[in-house]
Amino acid sequence: MVTSTRPSPSPAAAPTAEDLINSLGQADLQAVITLLKSNFTNPDAVTDTELTRATVQGLIARLPHGIMLLPGKESKPPDASSQLYSETLGGHIGYVRFGSLTTANLQALDKALSSFAGKKVDALIADLRASSAASDLGIAAEFGKRFCPKGKLLFTLHKPAARQDRVFTSDRAPAFQGLVMVLADSDTLGAGEAVAAALRFYNKALVIGQPTAGGAVEYSDLPLPSGKILRLAVAEMISPDGRSLFPEGIKPDLPVEMSMIEKRQIFQSSSEKGMEPFVYETGGLHMNEAALLAGTNPEVDAAQAAQQRRGRALEKPPAHDAVLQRALDVVTSIEIYQRR
Repeated sequence: MVTSTRPSPSPAAAPTAEDLINSLGQADLQAVITLLKSNFTNPDAVTDTELTRATVQGLIARLPHGIMLLPGKESKPPDASSQLYSETLGGHIGYVRFGSLTTANLQALDKALSSFAGKKVDALIADLRASSAASDLGIAAEFGKRFCPKGKLLFTLHKPAARQDRVFTSDRAPAFQGLVMVLADSDTLGAGEAVAAALRFYNKALVIGQPTAGGAVEYSDLPLPSGKILRLAVAEMISPDGRSLFPEGIKPDLPVEMSMIEKRQIFQSSSEKGMEPFVYETGGLHMNEAALLAGTNPEVDAAQAAQQRRGRALEKPPAHDAVLQRALDVVTSIEIYQRR
């Protein structure tokens, strides 16, 4: 006699505190406050002032990049500005790390794109992983104009309190036309997210890396009676396909995990060493065509296994930009496919 056993259903995951709070309706929420005030062991913890503080704290936590409380204008640190960096990889692939979307970096971008044209660069990697929030959206839009078609919408700034949206459109021919990859992560913030969305929409660029910050907004600083500043998102940026970039940001087409600390260390070192040491193995084993397409590296795996069999500890690998490496792999894979 053969008996069949059915696998027991896995228990459902218990709802989180956030799930439970989100499930409460207005009546439940009001009942929680009433019951707290009349039954909680420490009445001083549920005064109207404490409840209001909890409301503000909760809103700041639930609306990241939407609400910020600042000590005051005098104590506000200046925004850090990172410079544009560019180089040519593999002989024909342009790499540009935009940095802050400023006038100086825009001029540096034009110089880099002109240099790429002379070197017959036919693919470009736009690295937006170091773009701080831009205060001048007109300058930020200029970055998008260097790549997007003339006459096309780059992004829209929608402000509910305003009568009309502010529209940013390209009024010039693009300076680069070719294969484009976009690198992004949580350091891709504000107008940098809008530029990434425009490149993906018009250039069919793949976004590689991690989700962006979700802070594509315009802020207004409102003074409080104490002198502190309430910074509020008063307008949101809308991508060319009509999607708001706040608060969800942009999800990558090819997710690649990478330590933010390691990435920033690489960026700092690249000014002296360039980016090639962080993506190419010098004097080591390289991936062949089949391995590249399969996303594996059997030669390196075999070498590491042999090293372990000999009882030798594996050496700590050097800093490696996995996100940029993935973009280069994709460009190479497309070239291999086109040759066939």
